[in-house]
Amino acid sequence: MASDVGDRIPILKLGDALLVTIQVDMHDRLALALEDDLTNRIVQTSAKGVLIDISALEIVDSFIGRTLASIAQIARVLDAETVVVGMRPAVAITLVELGLSLPGVRTALNAERGMALIRTHRADELDADPDGDAA
Repeated sequence: MASDVGDRIPILKLGDALLVTIQVDMHDRLALALEDDLTNRIVQTSAKGVLIDISALEIVDSFIGRTLASIAQIARVLDAETVVVGMRPAVAITLVELGLSLPGVRTALNAERGMALIRTHRADELDADPDGDAA
């Protein structure tokens, strides 16, 4: 099966953050494509935050969980904070049962709270380094 343009998850720019709303069942190839697409968009837009809404996902397997953690690690290297929102209780329980800790991934109940976390993180960084030269 060839991957076509329609087999991508849209990434929207919202201020200095990127917003990803996953509305389809994730499979491994789609998760890897999202990782690549997000990495490229963070670089292109100099985004300082990535908000990933997974409220439509009923199942998150270990591969998808590791991919979310990988996205967060890559984003951090590129100076962007990652927040995952909309995690269902069953998904959280599954991740714990799988032993996945999702290092570097912050969570919030909804997109509004997630964006507030990104803004707060950015403000804290600017307060720590008023010249904007954060390393």
